[in-house]
Amino acid sequence: MSISNNKIKYIQSLKLKKQRDIHGTFVAEGEKLVSELLNFCKCQYIAGLPHVVENIKSNYEIEEIVVATEQELKKASHLKTSSPVIAVFYQPKVNIDDINFDNNLHLVLDGIQDPGNMGTIVRLADWFGIQNIICSEDTVDIFNPKTVQATMGAVARVNVIYTNLPMFLEKHNTLPVYGTFLEGNNIYEEALSNSGFIVMGNEGQGVTKEEESLVTSKLYIPSFAAGGESSESLNVAVATAIVCSEFRRQGRV
Repeated sequence: MSISNNKIKYIQSLKLKKQRDIHGTFVAEGEKLVSELLNFCKCQYIAGLPHVVENIKSNYEIEEIVVATEQELKKASHLKTSSPVIAVFYQPKVNIDDINFDNNLHLVLDGIQDPGNMGTIVRLADWFGIQNIICSEDTVDIFNPKTVQATMGAVARVNVIYTNLPMFLEKHNTLPVYGTFLEGNNIYEEALSNSGFIVMGNEGQGVTKEEESLVTSKLYIPSFAAGGESSESLNVAVATAIVCSEFRRQGRV
């Protein structure tokens, strides 16, 4: 059995958020990523080269699995270079009301637009043991194909929730809210909490004024460049890595 034309059209349609929302599914490609997701997400469909399908068949419960040719995989793929396997998974559902936000550290993303940055931040959250990421409604979709690929499987282990950020932060106003700003206090000189929210802003505009008004502690990542001259700002994913690392370092001291 090979990939039908209808199935190729369906997989291709999942490039669009509207179609992903309608079907409640998303696409992942590559042996490592697909194998990782199979441990956490319910799988609707897999198409792969013979050796890949043979390895997967006996280990997981999949609704439909077919052997495909390289040409068929190329037609279905969302990537510039197709991989030996493509899969369609059901989107994991998370209810924000079921999460206890006390006594834990959480990331808050305010208008992140780049799928690569989004995926890297999810991967960083997984690495630093941050289980929940709360996103503004205009943040890039976590199930965007490029985002999924960039998470390297972390999309299955980190809760990513979209909501109205001002309302959410006001509801949880007993917890500290941190954010990075050029006029903030040196992060390495601040006593950081083991719980609360870390707000990371849009790549070009930073944190919106509305969210900024809810930040209780403004932080600054200093440059160590010789002579004091350096890049104007850091990539948001790089900044997230630095901030999360310092929070976790202080938490272990």
